Parts: sequence; C-alpha cells; structure tokens
Amino acid sequence: MSLIPQNLQAITATIVAAAQEAGRPPQSVQLLAVSKTFGPEAVLEAVEAGQRAFGENYLQEGLDKIRSLQEAGAPALEWHFIGPIQSNKTRPIAEHFSWVHTVEREKIAQRLSEQRPAGMAPLQICLQVNISGEASKSGVAPEELAALAHKVAALPNLTLRGLMAIPEPAVEFEQQRAAFARLRSLYEQLRADGLALDTLSMGMSADLRAAVVEGATIVRVGSAIFGSRHYS
Repeated sequence: MSLIPQNLQAITATIVAAAQEAGRPPQSVQLLAVSKTFGPEAVLEAVEAGQRAFGENYLQEGLDKIRSLQEAGAPALEWHFIGPIQSNKTRPIAEHFSWVHTVEREKIAQRLSEQRPAGMAPLQICLQVNISGEASKSGVAPEELAALAHKVAALPNLTLRGLMAIPEPAVEFEQQRAAFARLRSLYEQLRADGLALDTLSMGMSADLRAAVVEGATIVRVGSAIFGSRHYS
C-alpha cells in the first residue's frame, strides 16, 4: 500500500507546527510536491490525497507527466519548473508551466517572456540566488540580484514573485536558518526597493522547519512525500 497520503499528512503537520512556532498562519506556506523520477501514477495518488502543486526538475519528464495526467482526467494542477534552464528549453517551459523557480539570467527571462503564449496568464517567476556561494550551484550572485530583479520585473508576460535558493546542506538547525535568513534579507531589500514580491521558495525535506521559521512561502518537498528517488 502506498505511503504517499500518510506522508503528505505528516509533512503538512510539520509545516503547521513550524508556522505556529514562527507565529505565522499555516496557510501562508504552500507545499510543492517534487515529483521528479516518480511516474504519473505517484502524482495521481498525491492528487487523490488533495495535493495540487507539483515541481519538476527535468523538462521532458515533466512534459510527459503533464500530458499523461491531462489524459487521465486529473483535476487542474499547478506545475512548477524547478530545474536548470537551458536556452533551447525555454519555449516548452513557457508553454506548459505556471511557475519557474530557477531564473538566474536576463536572457532566460527574456526568452520566457517572448515565448509565453498569448492568452495564458503571466508566467510566475522566482529568481534563483546562489546564497551559499557554491561553485557547483546555479543562481545569481547576491550582489548581482537587484539589477537582474528590476530587469525581469519589467518584462511583459512574466510576474516576478520572489526568490528561490538551495543552500549548502547543513545538519544544524541554526546553520540552516542562517542561510534562509540571508535569502529573506535579500528579499526584504528588494521589497524596500519597490518590487512587489511575495514569495520565498526555500526549504526541502531535510531543512523544512528552518525554512518555514525563516519565512518560506513555498517549500519544495520530494523524498519525504514520494520516498527515495530511483535514478536510471
């Protein structure tokens, strides 16, 4: 028997407890179920348990899943692209996703803006920040963020919603909090500078509580919902 419904309940309880600890309403935190490497049947189980927002890292896998779930008659779902973006992949992302969390260059934002189909709602955008300065991580450097944010906010067919980060892994709760606090500080600076941001996409299975305590509005949880990943 699948554990996905029970896992979703447990994660929701963790979010509620962390929000209460931070003095925040639990509904201010959205759970994004990260379904990469899991098939449409796993997503459907989560849908049947009430989950509606899903994150995909790999474009072709995500497109196949979106199509498969539409054909299966699933209710309207909110699809978030949360993987690295190459220039030649922007069109299908612009055509099939509601959110993109991983914009780090003006060129990518421009292409998403130009390729968003007429008649669709604006594409909701988060800028990915390399908050820990890791050479292996994607993301705009904090000192270059403000210039990029103002350029992206001015583009048509996009709505700049906020920031996203994947900090360097840390075991200690206070270390986890410190990285998320740095992202929140950048977010607050941009808001003070006149940008109407409302989204902090931060926190995954291992650092969920710290992220919520520091102000996450979207948490991206995969393995704690779907189980261990199987990479082929």
